[in-house]
Amino acid sequence: MRRFLIAAALLAAPVAEMTAQTYETQFERPVSELMGDVQRRFGVRFKYNVDTAGLRLPYADFRVRPYSIEQTLDNICRYFDWNWWKQSGNVYKIKPYEYPRRHEAEGAQMLQYLNTLYANRAQWEARRDTLRREVRQRLGIDAFLDSCVANAKPLLSKVLRHDGYTTQNICIELTPGQHLFGTIYSPLQAQKSKRVQKKHPLIICPDGHWPMRYRKDEQQRLGTLARMGAVCVDFDLYGWGESEQEVGAEAHHTSRAHVYQAACGLKLLDYMLTQRKDIDPQRVGVCGGSGGGTHTVLLSLLDERVTASAPVVHLASHFDGGCPCESGMPVQLAAGGTCEPELAAVVAPHPMLIVSDGGDWTSSVPELEFPYLQRIYGFYDAQQNVRNVHLATERHDFGKNKRQAVYDFFIDVFGLDRTMLDETKVTILPDDALKSKRVKQ
Repeated sequence: MRRFLIAAALLAAPVAEMTAQTYETQFERPVSELMGDVQRRFGVRFKYNVDTAGLRLPYADFRVRPYSIEQTLDNICRYFDWNWWKQSGNVYKIKPYEYPRRHEAEGAQMLQYLNTLYANRAQWEARRDTLRREVRQRLGIDAFLDSCVANAKPLLSKVLRHDGYTTQNICIELTPGQHLFGTIYSPLQAQKSKRVQKKHPLIICPDGHWPMRYRKDEQQRLGTLARMGAVCVDFDLYGWGESEQEVGAEAHHTSRAHVYQAACGLKLLDYMLTQRKDIDPQRVGVCGGSGGGTHTVLLSLLDERVTASAPVVHLASHFDGGCPCESGMPVQLAAGGTCEPELAAVVAPHPMLIVSDGGDWTSSVPELEFPYLQRIYGFYDAQQNVRNVHLATERHDFGKNKRQAVYDFFIDVFGLDRTMLDETKVTILPDDALKSKRVKQ
């Protein structure tokens, strides 16, 4: 008798739930229960960055598509303004909606749409000019520059000499009480005498969201480029490093950071090209990784003096940058809607290097974003000027192979001295040696 009652109870539970799911109840079910069923049905596992406790979903089972886990998740997530992301294997992460991040298929659709807007150089250049104008407007960069301290005199530290290059810290008051903090890496021969005998290419190096610009791989990269003949300048993110001491760490996660960091790149370009006599204005590059890649694209678009661009582990049609310092201002809405590859293409036909890898959002570059860029460069018969180094087995960093790709690129386009390529010759300085507190006030 007891076995009969248990069996009856087990049968009754789903029947009761099924009975409750009617037109009158909108076929409603608890979200947690539905997601458990979906996991079992498709043989997948969910990880959550959202709270499903107490949530119920109307027309729940009608949102399930037996032929597609991803369409099923689309139908469930959009009701709550969530999104899903496929992780490794059969794992899916459920997260709140993120405005700068889309699925790869959406990136492909955007590029397909953009390709319908221009079929030749004249049509592309009309679009390019609109992008330049509207990005400036949506970023608010001109109003910001008008608010900057007029004729601010940079403070420069003592020059430190190393094996084949020098370092010198620079500090510029950008807005009242807030400063640009950076370091200039120069070829040693640029400091040998006041009478300049040779002009050097300039490379502005916006930083990404790795542990500060004083880290080893950034010193290796800028020091090596300087040894080979380029003058390189990096600078603190807004609210990071010395800037954090002025504005606090939370300031980095604001729309102001987006504008401030763009202004830092522009101010450094102005200073280096107008105040230093050893810079070749025909060889001006920008190179940064991750969030620094975002600002590489942005600076290359904002300033037509840039003649070579190298965004590293950044470029994707389906990701605009996950930090407000990259997407806090609505530049992606320019010209009716755009994406990073189109913004990057504004530099065409000047040389551009895209470094991508298989372990982050840039995994789509060889099949998706690079062919798009080749088409734009084709309008100038300059497909050879855009290149992609894809490291399929690597992940999101600025590791040795990524740095090597950057070295090879600037050796080719700026005529740097390959015989000076030796990272072991770079002196890794302590953090304090690259801070402006060395500057004599």
